Amino acid sequence: MAVEFSLDHTFAALADPTRRAILARLLDGEASVAELAQPFALTVRAVSKHVGVLEQAGLVTRSRAAQKHLSRIELKPLRDIDRWLDDYRKLWEGRFDRMEDLLRRDADKVP
Repeated sequence: MAVEFSLDHTFAALADPTRRAILARLLDGEASVAELAQPFALTVRAVSKHVGVLEQAGLVTRSRAAQKHLSRIELKPLRDIDRWLDDYRKLWEGRFDRMEDLLRRDADKVP
């Protein structure tokens, strides 16, 4: 149940393209909200709210370095999604393998 709750928060946070772009930027390393806001036509305050949503979902942590608050990506929620998707991936790969076998058998029957 707790995993489903965290997955819900993670998927909700990832539903917004701006938040996905922020995460993509954080793959390059820590950044302040002002630095994260630069490529967007958004205010620093708006980007800060997006970072807050990512933080609530566990996708970002913030730390203080001197006078800056830096945001850092956290990969655990993304790994949780990957594990959750893996069950479905295996299911569909199995179905595709069976379909491929059936098509091969049918092709062998054609004169």
